[in-house]
Amino acid sequence: MMHRLNMIMVYKVATMACFFFPFISLHAQTVKPNVVIFIADDVSYNDLGCMGHPVIKTPEIDKLAEKGIRFTNAFLTASSCSPSRASILTGRYPHNTGAAELHSPIPAGQVAFPKLLKENGYYTAQAGKWHLGSSGIKPEGEFLDAFDLVGGSSADGGGPGGEQLWVEYLQQRPKEKPFFMWFAAQDAHRGWDSAAKPIHYSAHDVKVPANLVDNSATRNDIVRYYEEVSRFDYYVGLVVKELKAQGILENTLIIVMADNGRPFPGNKTRLYDDGIKTPLIIHWPKGIKAKEQVSASLVSAIDIAPTVLEVAGMPRHAAMQGKSFTMLFADPTAKFRNYVFAEHNWHSFRAHERMVRNHQFVYIENNLPELSNVGATDIMGSPAGKELKKQYLAGKATPLQASIFITPQPKYELYDYTKDKDQRDNLYGRKEYETEQLHLADMLKIWKQETGDDLPDDLTPDWSDRWSNKPLPEKDRRGVMPGSLQKATSIHKPGPF
Repeated sequence: MMHRLNMIMVYKVATMACFFFPFISLHAQTVKPNVVIFIADDVSYNDLGCMGHPVIKTPEIDKLAEKGIRFTNAFLTASSCSPSRASILTGRYPHNTGAAELHSPIPAGQVAFPKLLKENGYYTAQAGKWHLGSSGIKPEGEFLDAFDLVGGSSADGGGPGGEQLWVEYLQQRPKEKPFFMWFAAQDAHRGWDSAAKPIHYSAHDVKVPANLVDNSATRNDIVRYYEEVSRFDYYVGLVVKELKAQGILENTLIIVMADNGRPFPGNKTRLYDDGIKTPLIIHWPKGIKAKEQVSASLVSAIDIAPTVLEVAGMPRHAAMQGKSFTMLFADPTAKFRNYVFAEHNWHSFRAHERMVRNHQFVYIENNLPELSNVGATDIMGSPAGKELKKQYLAGKATPLQASIFITPQPKYELYDYTKDKDQRDNLYGRKEYETEQLHLADMLKIWKQETGDDLPDDLTPDWSDRWSNKPLPEKDRRGVMPGSLQKATSIHKPGPF
């Protein structure tokens, strides 16, 4: 009898195992990955060690690149903080978000991908710089409910670079949920702070770009920038260490990028590579088997949101103009995009520039060529900016150094960036490049038409004098946002891909 009972028990256990084990196995295979996005503030694509900088040390990010994918042709939609971040969050171009200008609030109706993650079981948190709308500290309005936890900026206990609460956020998370963390630093935005830096540099080590004045004031200014880039890297390393300590690094997708180029003349706000191109490092041991890979495929910041959603097992939202590039995780050498597009709208000064590029050429249209292109008040009020102005006033500036001050600016520009990486030799109008010029002009025209881009007569004016940086009577007056006339916020067409 006992033998028969034992047999019955064995049968029941076996039956239950057959019922439950497949479920357990399937569950183990479908554990959703965690996602952490690190966003540096005002850091150019080539200012990380793994991106080729000869002086700046970024050992922690370099380690992620060694075990992941380094993208060499990743582009932002704007070289300006607020519109760039709005594009990353929504997967949409600046004029389609309704927040095309600096400090613009994102209007109702726009969808942030962290909110979609939250609605699908993710714990979501934002720590560090926000800089959308009136708040530089934390989300407000439309995007406030996209996160379970917000704050952690320099004004909210996050330290001068806004990074000191990142590890604490990881430690406080609910352990039963997958998570998404938006870790955005103030580093390396001006002004430089006096807080401790993990790495120090000498003015003798600085590589002064040809468009700046090579003197002690400029060199010391650049040293401070180097130090803040390295501080960002240090805190990235602390987060990676914590992920490893919690045993979750393997299944965490890590993205390292920046919102726009370095805060120096000719970089930030501009549509050249040093302004519009972002470093992009992606590390995900469980999902990316190839190590130390380099992808030269064209990628846009609007592709980040649909990529994260796909990794999380979710479909791309219908409003997103970007596409997922997870295909490059398996084959980094594959071709993805044919074109990327970007725009330069108001940032301290009135502006309206548009850019398109393919795998060889970049084409730029400036719709306000009568205005100088000095960038922003924090740039021109910096030591490097002041030294450049002195050089120009003294009549000693080289044509390259003087280029931001002269008017009119070029209305059209064409560069072969495979031969001219700094975009110095404008090929526009040369007969031998007529085919490329006409093709990219057509693509830009189609993009503007399909996405509802426009040029309002009453654009936001300069809030400060372009030379003295002194406030003007029109300070704080907003004009008509690009895209408003075409109701671009309700348009989802992406233009050429």
